[in-house]
Amino acid sequence: MMKKNTITSLLALVGMLAIAQADTLEDRLKAREAQGSTRVTPEIKKAFKEGIAAIDEARIVEKAKQVGDEAPDFTLKNAAGEEVKLSEELKKGPVVLTWYRGGWCPYCNITLAALQEELPAIKEAGATLIALTPELPDKALTTTEKNKLEFEVLTDLNHKVATRYDLMFKLTPDVENLYNQMFDLKEYNGKDAGADQLPLAATYIIGQDRKIKWAFLHHDYHKRAEPKDIVRFLQKLEK
Repeated sequence: MMKKNTITSLLALVGMLAIAQADTLEDRLKAREAQGSTRVTPEIKKAFKEGIAAIDEARIVEKAKQVGDEAPDFTLKNAAGEEVKLSEELKKGPVVLTWYRGGWCPYCNITLAALQEELPAIKEAGATLIALTPELPDKALTTTEKNKLEFEVLTDLNHKVATRYDLMFKLTPDVENLYNQMFDLKEYNGKDAGADQLPLAATYIIGQDRKIKWAFLHHDYHKRAEPKDIVRFLQKLEK
């Protein structure tokens, strides 16, 4: 009879293969969710499910910036300390602006890798891809290097930009406690950012007139914007 840890390792390997072989980001995320569900207790599953429901009940998606709204301008620094300003980037063409929660989040890493795969097509469509994260610069640099990202990753220190886009939500106490058991959000985001709030993993396409042309907003962090959908919209977008 196979030992439990051997079975667990085999299941993990099968899960990683399923993620790697999936054609779409949605399929990769579903494979990761299925893989993760085998590793946690029913109590943990319940806590995360209730956390997702709380975001829905708080109507964060409805309160966030929407298609047709003007995108707030901002200036943020990348891991090298260089300033990047949205309005300056928009002079070159439309901007794909996406948030990820942190390098600790497997769904974020899968999404960032999928966006990197579509980066040539995004550039071909005349757009610039920028990722925002609450992670401190050193952590953001680690995430960038780990996923071999070739687009800008900017630190939204203390969630200042996410707040202006109305993307912030509070973690439920149970989810906050679970995260604290697994890692320290303050270590990733800085002590002033707190450990009880995060931004939605939102994605916007912003036109050169600074109007939001396309948006992906969802209360469930398992759901992310499909990179190929982003490319298809950019290809049809009037410059």
